[in-house]
Amino acid sequence: MSRSTRPAVAAIACLALLLTACASYRPASEAFHAVLTQPYRLDAGDRLRVTVFGQADLTNTYAVDKAGYIAFPLVGPVAARGTTPSELEGRLAASLRNGFLRDPDVSVEIDRYRPFYIMGEVGAPGQYTYVPGMTVQNAIAVAGGFTPRARQENADITRQVNGQILTGRVPISDPIVPGDTIYVRERLF
Repeated sequence: MSRSTRPAVAAIACLALLLTACASYRPASEAFHAVLTQPYRLDAGDRLRVTVFGQADLTNTYAVDKAGYIAFPLVGPVAARGTTPSELEGRLAASLRNGFLRDPDVSVEIDRYRPFYIMGEVGAPGQYTYVPGMTVQNAIAVAGGFTPRARQENADITRQVNGQILTGRVPISDPIVPGDTIYVRERLF
């Protein structure tokens, strides 16, 4: 190989490596976006406002712990992970009906959603409080905006869907859900 062809070969090798890296990324699956239209599922980090009508001692805020349970007076731990607030209402009412209250009327509302996380090329990466209706762009703004090196047209989101961890590249106008991890990539040039 002559000295004059070495730079060309090196450039072709770099281009091939770059194209291979781009080709290995797959777009987000349908399940990744389907979670946006499904009812909200509780998980660790959510804080709930539970009201038992006529029972002031049981009405309080309860946190879903790392194991996915809430510690509820009288009945003990109640599984909350993966349930909707209305499903949890039914579980709590059934537990209270089992020897504690004759006909409990229970309401469960989300007091505070679990946080989302943002990493990469933003001013202040970290954990932030989720607010309903947030988009990737809102999350970036909360985290101090883009750094000068940030790729600004899209971001990667890692999300748990039906027990599986999925990652997808989305435009910054896409909505996020509680528990998402957003990664803002660095641009090449």
